[in-house]
Amino acid sequence: MNPVAAASPGVSVFLAVRNEAADLAQAVEQVFKQAYRGPLEVILAVGPSDDDTWAVAEELARRHPALTVVENPSGRTPEGLNRAWRAAKHGYLVRVDGHSLLPPGYIGRAVELLDQTGAANVGGMMVPEGTAPFQKAVARAMTTPFGIGAEAFHTGGRAGPAKSVYLGNFRRADLEAVGGFNESFVRAQDWELNHRLMGAGKLVWFDPSLGVIYRPRRSWRALKRQFYETGRWRWRVIKTYPQTASARYLAPPAATLAVGLGLAGGLMGLVARRGRLAAALAAPALYAAGVTAAAGLSSKGLDPKARAWLPVVIATMHMTWGAGFWAGVAQSWRGQGRRPRAEPSGGR
Repeated sequence: MNPVAAASPGVSVFLAVRNEAADLAQAVEQVFKQAYRGPLEVILAVGPSDDDTWAVAEELARRHPALTVVENPSGRTPEGLNRAWRAAKHGYLVRVDGHSLLPPGYIGRAVELLDQTGAANVGGMMVPEGTAPFQKAVARAMTTPFGIGAEAFHTGGRAGPAKSVYLGNFRRADLEAVGGFNESFVRAQDWELNHRLMGAGKLVWFDPSLGVIYRPRRSWRALKRQFYETGRWRWRVIKTYPQTASARYLAPPAATLAVGLGLAGGLMGLVARRGRLAAALAAPALYAAGVTAAAGLSSKGLDPKARAWLPVVIATMHMTWGAGFWAGVAQSWRGQGRRPRAEPSGGR
């Protein structure tokens, strides 16, 4: 037995995927290229897919004896994550997504930080990278405060305690202590888990050295769906944990409401030839000007096509996030007594 390997604790990498045929193989191969000097396994929970995700997963299992495929019948992210980590056999758990790429040395560094900090979860930054112009614009919007906000795991910051981190690296005992991921949170389940970990007196630790490459949505339709669902589930988070409401989370709903009311009122004013009402068009006009200016400040280094997409992408993130938030509010007010319709994990 290699004495160096014996000294390194066993690690189980776990992920839940659906409709990830395009990126899954590369994501998993990056795990096995880590050169981690201890026991390493991958647990892959696969949900019902409209593409060849199952075939890709089965081929990966044939290629790598240390990879186990488990079924996730619902396709929902938190249920898949729970099925995956509960099937794991090691005490250190590293979460990966089907469209994320671990950099060299990531797992070793994560284990080192868990031991150094005593944290229940350590994680770092989402590092979006695109290939086509639209995807490059989405990647840039996700790294600027004008687009997705100023959370450290998006824009960077100093190492230290945090409210949430990208993906996450855990001690199995700590996940077991809080019951794992909350399966009623189809979105925001990572944030909700970290909130419960901190509520149990445990530490969540951010370190910018743990950067993970993320492949953003490839189409405007997929981006729109992603942020609409995220906004809808953010309302669920705020309803469950009112103390977590903040300006960052309330800004998109406020902007969407102002733009929507401004457009409706302004157009009515134009039709009715009422100047004061038509002046409401100033709200969407000012918003458009602000987004255009923000995109200009954030577009350095982008090619012309990606630069042209950037204001559209930023506005789409804001408006669909806000629309989803208000849809969640309306659903609550209607007293439907059921959780928002779940988008299964991995939808691209």
